[in-house]
Amino acid sequence: MLFNSIAFLLFFPIVCVLYFCIPANHTRLRNLMLLIASYYFYMNWEPAYALLLLTSTIVTYLAALGIDRYDDVKKKKACLVSSIVLNLAILFLFKYYNFLGSNIETLLQACGADISVPEFGLLLPVGISFYTFQALGYSIDVYRGTTKVEHDFATYALFVSFFPQLVAGPIERSNNLLPQFKTKHTLDYDTVMSGARLMVWGFFMKLVMADRCGLFVDIIFNNVEHHNGGSFLVASLLFPFQIYGDFAGYSLIAIGVARILGFRLMDNFNRPYFACSVGEFWHRWHISLSPWFTDYVYIPLGGNRVSRVRNYFNLFTTFAVSGIWHGANWTFVFWGMIHGALLCVEKALGIGKKKFTGFSKFVHWLLTFIMVCFAWILFRANNLSDAITIITGIFTNMGMPASEYATYMSVAMALSVLLFKEMKDEFGWNIHISESRYWLVRHLYLIIMTAYILLFGVLDGGQFIYFQF
Repeated sequence: MLFNSIAFLLFFPIVCVLYFCIPANHTRLRNLMLLIASYYFYMNWEPAYALLLLTSTIVTYLAALGIDRYDDVKKKKACLVSSIVLNLAILFLFKYYNFLGSNIETLLQACGADISVPEFGLLLPVGISFYTFQALGYSIDVYRGTTKVEHDFATYALFVSFFPQLVAGPIERSNNLLPQFKTKHTLDYDTVMSGARLMVWGFFMKLVMADRCGLFVDIIFNNVEHHNGGSFLVASLLFPFQIYGDFAGYSLIAIGVARILGFRLMDNFNRPYFACSVGEFWHRWHISLSPWFTDYVYIPLGGNRVSRVRNYFNLFTTFAVSGIWHGANWTFVFWGMIHGALLCVEKALGIGKKKFTGFSKFVHWLLTFIMVCFAWILFRANNLSDAITIITGIFTNMGMPASEYATYMSVAMALSVLLFKEMKDEFGWNIHISESRYWLVRHLYLIIMTAYILLFGVLDGGQFIYFQF
């Protein structure tokens, strides 16, 4: 079920009514209702894939119980390893098997062996990477002793499947979300309005900005043979805002939906395109994923407690793995490697420790934005061949971009609204509209923004980009 669908606009009010009709002190009954709603939400895509969600939940739940039960370190480790292996095996089978098989097949044929690797024909389950990482993070935290084991299966199952953030995050930590399922949540007007404002801004970012950008970007990137460097350049500058509006918009809707129900999810974006270094960009972009890779990949590799060369290796490897996590395509791998290499260069030059002001800050911001946009070309391109065509075309085949004036005007309006809001938040401008102390101003904001979304949004029920991960 998509947030931007009629089905969700019917589903969510019903969930709210049922949830708040159950007395606040009956938390287990409320959790059971949310668990059923979450599985119904997920099963709207493909009912059978709910079995994979349930399998991941059962495996990590039992592994955590085993870790908590045994005193012997070897037995604890065996439980953890079993949890990791089983979950990653499912993830590999659905997400990476065909990719690995096709590369092995290509390699063997290059060596003269005419061998074909059988393909696995099932579609990738929506959100499998997100809920797998969230569940694995729980079992690892229990093993490390940073999170207490959850004995109630229904509560833990809800933690893994909580519908607002189930399919595209934020990737929640157990010590933040699990305790909230045991807290009494009451219907509060201010909390509901706060959540509604987040949802409205999220829908603006998705429907008005991201999907409007996508009308142009998708045409160019999906038909590179019919376009020139001018179109490639415009599409490469619009895609960063498409993916930002799409993913940050989803996160804001998820956070808003959860807040209306009384839950606090972590922030996932913090105006990333104001970053003055690639390192700062990753402190602002997909905030819930970066700490996950830091805690469960970078630090286990040795982090920065090793030699400088090994530290660079750890950093580069972590971002290469991050690229692989995003998708089974070499474009994602190279995208991650580019970011890893840029971070190593910044660390070698000590850029991350510097504070920039004035013109120097502008220069570093511009360079960072250009590097991030360049890397996004690989992320968006359908394959490496298309990525090379686009990059070379920008520098060698410049011409007039495709004439899509209506799209340009709509995108320009959306970007202007976004820029004003982002600059207001980034620089602390004392302008309060959505959170004005005046009741009338706050409600007019919701009405005007809703009308703007209905007038200029792309209301075709387009899927969110990160659902494919």
